Amino acid sequence: MDDERPGLLTIGRLAHRTGLPVRTLRFWSDEGAVPPVARSASGYRLYDAESVARVELVRTLRELGLGLDDVCRVLSGRTTVAEVADAHVAALDAQIRSLKVSRAVLSTVATRGSTAEETALMNRLARLSAAERKQIIDEFKEEVFGGLDVEPRLRDRILTFGIELPDDPAPEQVDAWIELAELVRDPGFRARLRTWMELNTPAPGQIRPPGASLWWARQIVQTVAEVRERGVAPEAPEAAEVLSELFGDVDRTAVLRSLEAGIEAGAEHYRRLVARVRGQDSAPDATEELEWLARALHAADQA
Repeated sequence: MDDERPGLLTIGRLAHRTGLPVRTLRFWSDEGAVPPVARSASGYRLYDAESVARVELVRTLRELGLGLDDVCRVLSGRTTVAEVADAHVAALDAQIRSLKVSRAVLSTVATRGSTAEETALMNRLARLSAAERKQIIDEFKEEVFGGLDVEPRLRDRILTFGIELPDDPAPEQVDAWIELAELVRDPGFRARLRTWMELNTPAPGQIRPPGASLWWARQIVQTVAEVRERGVAPEAPEAAEVLSELFGDVDRTAVLRSLEAGIEAGAEHYRRLVARVRGQDSAPDATEELEWLARALHAADQA
């Protein structure tokens, strides 16, 4: 058949030359990606050397994930490879972000051993839009921090404190967001954190309540960590000496009240989740140090 037109290839010869199945080439030909240059007397499709190069280009673009419609637009000159590639990169980026979210959700499900209902909830939380995530956080901040009788500058700082996922979050950020979203939607957690905030928020013109800065004073946590490493028990005389060094004449009852409210609220866990969502390095979990400090304050009060 191809002898009727020297230099031309039948679709079978083209398949042999390119290493592609005849059915693939026939499909591409029917779609207009690799049209025949002529027909034999018997009506068979014929291709030339340029067709071989065209097949290689189609194969390359298909391997890169472009659909045949885009391939045909490129080959017809209606668009360029660069333009199609740019659009395809954007689509791939969106797909990659979606896959990262899926991976994070599945990883969390596997770790927690979640039920089907819990999995569905986590998936919804992970795929919320930026506006929907912001609404959840805004409602939480208003309930926990709103209406506190504090200096305007401090109130503005609290209410504008952002807790946002980036456009391209890492899996651990998505995982942290899922946990944080579940936490801040819990009425019990909101109530406990509100109580802690009320105990630790100075009214305008007043000094900060005793213990209010405890949760942000990492030197206190570091001191307690060093004491614990030496094996000092909260009830030991050395622990009482540490308390004197840390707090002096401060009202320790108020310090303990604030400390216990923060522990009960889970303020340390909340702090670390926020840092993980924001992609920031956070200080090590200080829960054990704060619990040791609370036991030491109790022991000193009963001595």
